[in-house]
Amino acid sequence: MTNPATDLKDEGCEAHPRFAEALDALGLGELRGRIRRFPDATRTAAEAAAAIGCELSQICKSLVFAADGVPVLVLMDGASRVDVELVRRELGTEKVTRAGADVVRETTGYAIGGVPPFGHRTATRVLADRGLLHHDVVWAAAGTPHTVFPMEPKALVAHAGGTLVDVRERAA
Repeated sequence: MTNPATDLKDEGCEAHPRFAEALDALGLGELRGRIRRFPDATRTAAEAAAAIGCELSQICKSLVFAADGVPVLVLMDGASRVDVELVRRELGTEKVTRAGADVVRETTGYAIGGVPPFGHRTATRVLADRGLLHHDVVWAAAGTPHTVFPMEPKALVAHAGGTLVDVRERAA
């Protein structure tokens, strides 16, 4: 049986190099020592939560959508789904769809499953769902499907340049 607490490897900065550079540029170099690497990929929020040993809602998903063809990043807690109609209304666009893997990589510089909330290849509008603020700490990808880092949600949203919104899908 595995133990999430001991399966995490603390090997300094195992983040994607672009993300490590972003941490330094934002004055967050101390976070490099808090990045955790998993022996197995944690491409989904459920896999990450199980590996960390935290609640699913403490995972910060970084999801890329296309709003009238323009990429937008939505930060959402791992237990919730994005309501694309609410995103569309928030942005005042005609159509919002999930971006394909090629658009995600081209826009952010990272593969799906490892997209961090900041440190992207191109500047992108960021919407952050208020549900992230329900925790003292959330965990987000550090640029690879094997790495995560912890951060206080308000600071994470601020460093991502995010606008706090309510775009979570509501239960029927």
